[in-house]
Formats: sequence, C-alpha cells, structure tokens
Amino acid sequence: MAAHRLMGRARHGTSGSIGASGRSSASGAFAWSLTNTLVSRLGTLGIGILLARVLGPEEFGTFAIALVALMAVLSFNELGVSLAIVRWPGDPAVIAPTVNTLSLLGSALFCAASWLAAPAFTAAMGDPGATDVVRILILSVLINGAVAGPAALLQRDFREKKRMGIDLVNVWVGAIVSAILALMGMGAMSLAVGRVLGSLIAAVLFVRASPLPYRVGWHKEKARALLNFGLPLAGTSIIVFTIGYSDQLVAGSVAGTIALGFYVLAFNLSSWPVSIVSQPLRRVAPAAFSAIQHDPARLRAVILGLFGVLGCATIPAFLALAGAATPIVRFVYGDVWLPAAAVLSWLVLSALAKVFCELAYDYMVVIGRTSKVLMIQAVGLVVLIPALIFGAVWGGIVGIAAAQAIVSMVVLLPLYLWQLRGTGVRILDVLGKLWLPTLVGVAVACTAWWAASLFGQVIIALLVGGLSAGLGIAGLLYLRRSDLRAIRGIVRAEKAGAIT
Repeated sequence: MAAHRLMGRARHGTSGSIGASGRSSASGAFAWSLTNTLVSRLGTLGIGILLARVLGPEEFGTFAIALVALMAVLSFNELGVSLAIVRWPGDPAVIAPTVNTLSLLGSALFCAASWLAAPAFTAAMGDPGATDVVRILILSVLINGAVAGPAALLQRDFREKKRMGIDLVNVWVGAIVSAILALMGMGAMSLAVGRVLGSLIAAVLFVRASPLPYRVGWHKEKARALLNFGLPLAGTSIIVFTIGYSDQLVAGSVAGTIALGFYVLAFNLSSWPVSIVSQPLRRVAPAAFSAIQHDPARLRAVILGLFGVLGCATIPAFLALAGAATPIVRFVYGDVWLPAAAVLSWLVLSALAKVFCELAYDYMVVIGRTSKVLMIQAVGLVVLIPALIFGAVWGGIVGIAAAQAIVSMVVLLPLYLWQLRGTGVRILDVLGKLWLPTLVGVAVACTAWWAASLFGQVIIALLVGGLSAGLGIAGLLYLRRSDLRAIRGIVRAEKAGAIT
C-alpha cells in the first residue's frame, strides 16, 4: 500500500526546482536522444573497428566475459528505485535523497560482492585470466549507482540535450583511451580502463547537470515505499539480463573465449539498430507515458502508434542486416571475423523482438503491471535455458543464436502482446500496425541476400541492401505520418502549471 500511495498521489502545484516551464516536449527529447545515440555510435564506429582488428577474437572474448559480469550487476545494482523518480507524480526533491542513498548502498554492496566473486566467475567461463579485467570493469557499478538519481532526474525532465553532451564525453573518453591503450599492447584491459574512466568523468557531469542538488538522506517511510516499488523491477531486471545475456554465458562456458569473441561481435552488430532507435525511445517513453497516464484512451493510442512507427523504422533495417550479414562482417571487421556472420543472421531476429518487448515492458511498468512483467520474464527464462543448451550441443554458437531468436520471437514477444490485452491494447490492433512493415522487411531481406550472393564486390552488395532498406523505411514512415504527428504531441513544452 505504501508503494501505491507513493506512486499514485496526484500532482499539485509546482514540482520544486523542476518546473514545467523548463520542460521540453517528449518528441523534442526523443529527437535529442536519437541524435545523441547516432553521434555516439557513428563517432566511435571507427574506433570500435580498430579495437576489434587490433585485439582479435580471443582478447575481445576476454573483455566480453568482463562485460557480461558488469551488465549482470548493473541490471539490479540500484535496486530499481531510480525509475521511481521518473514516475513520481509530485516534487521529486521529496524522494531524491533517499533514492541516492539506496542506490549508493546497493551499488557498493554489489560491487564488493562482484569483486570477491570474480575469480569463480571467470573460472566458470573458462578464462581465469580475465579476473583482473572483470575487477577493474566492475568499478563502473559503484559509479553508476552514485549517479542513478541525477540521471533519472534528467530523464524525467526530458533534458536529453544535456544528456547528449554527457554521453558523448563518456563514449569518446572511453573509446579514445581504450584505443590508445590497445595500441600500446594492453589487450582486453584497455577496454576496461577506458570504460571506467569515461564513466567516472560522466558521473561528475551528471551531478553538475542534475536539476536538483545532489543530496543523500533517509526517510524511513519513503525508503520502504521505494523498495516496494523498485525491488520487483530489480528482480525483473535480473531475469531480463539473464534472458538477454544467458546466450553469452552459455557460449563462453561451453564454446570457449574465442567463440565468445565471435558471438559478442555479432551481438554488438545486431544491437546497432536497437541502440539507435530503441534506447533513445526508452529514455523518454516512461516519462512520456507517465505524463498521460491519467488518460487511458490517449495512452492506448500512443502505444499503438509507437508500435507502428517502430515497426516501420526497425523491421526493414533489421532484416536487411540479416540478409547482408556476411558482406557486412567481411567489410567492417575482416575475414578473421567471418564466423560471426551466421550468428549475426539469427541474433538480428532476437534484437528485433527485443525492440517491441522493451516498448511493452516500459508501458506495463508505467501503468503499474510490474507483476505481469516479472511473470513474462520468468516464463521466458524457464524456456530459454534448456533451448540454449540444446542449441549449443546441436550447432555451437550458431545454434545458441538460433535458440535465442526462436525463444524471443515465439515465446517472449507473444507473451508481452497477450498481457497487453489487459490494458486495452488488443493483439490484432498491434498486428495491424506491423503486418505491412513485416512484408516490406521480408522483401528487403531477400534483396539484400540476393545482392550479397550475386555480386562479388562487397561494396555493391552493401549499397543495394542499404538502399532497399532506406527506401522501404522512408515509404513506410510516410504512410505512418499520422502516427508520427500523434507521437510528437505526447507532451509539449508548456508554461508553469500546464502539466498537472
């Protein structure tokens, strides 16, 4: 009941230092977030290619082991309480000090535990030599927890322009330091040191940019309510991580470090469309949904519109990537990485399902159906683990990727769509938004595969696949221009008191 009171209280009057007059629209925030991601990704593409070519599959696999450990702890280190700031209907200054305290305590505890557990983890993954890399990289957990509150305040206030600057500093510092250290011969450790240094500088900038002064404090009733809200999300996040990274855990422990290097490279490539579209959306969607949660009809219209727009923007791009996997890997990373191409073709399908699952996840969290989200993830995990093991025995890393894709498409995504019925969003309505992008995507994938098979020149194959995907996306978005206009109007910049 405390959590319900915490999240359900109506907003009255001003919201403290974060006034409505300072808010930009959700659509403007999404545009800045999208620009942020594009610039960050494109700006570091060359450095990422350099690192992959300098390090090779084995060193890259060693870093991948450390990165899996980091992502595992980051999935729950701040106990899920920072999202409460985004969803809080009143003045966030009331809960921010308690959120900061809980985030710091949780992150310090899990950072220490991870440091001690690093040798056992790397031994289980088949690469005990990765222990020091894991321990350095895991320091990012403490840094992340320290600034979870300020980052959530920026997200709540749609201040993606500031977020863009901070993220660019983080990415560029980490990438440049990693590249220099890799060229000096530091191997996988270069990636860990670069990432930690970038995170540390970004943390300082987050505190400086925070709409509220950084304070720690404790309010017993607020802490109890925050934990009641956050712990189910933290539990769900652990399961989400396990679903998202269990394939890498299986690949590393069963197939070895070099195979994991191939797998992770394919995973990173398949995640590009996700990070360019889905991540910027996830930074603004929860706050945007929260702003109109009092209007169920509008909320349902917005979620359906987002399904349609996301389908138009992602399905052709993902399927083009699947069709042109071999020329992409050969052109970008070189022939030594070609074993990653077959893995990439399967992982693209898993990444595509993830885009829509994450949208449904954010929607269900905002409207308070966290228990349903936890149930979906638990069922998915129960199905996924034996499927991955079977896939590893059947086809190595390609079998693992196939199992991940099948479970994502056939189990997780249908479960999310089924649960959306309880919010008034019918499965047929969602499918009505996605059938045309799917047909276009299949045509694009066939064109990309045909070009890759027919032309001996990699550049020509990539140009044909990319051009067909671009034309397909442009045409689909033009047809969905009414949905784009509706989404642009989710939350507009208003003067003081306009958002109540």
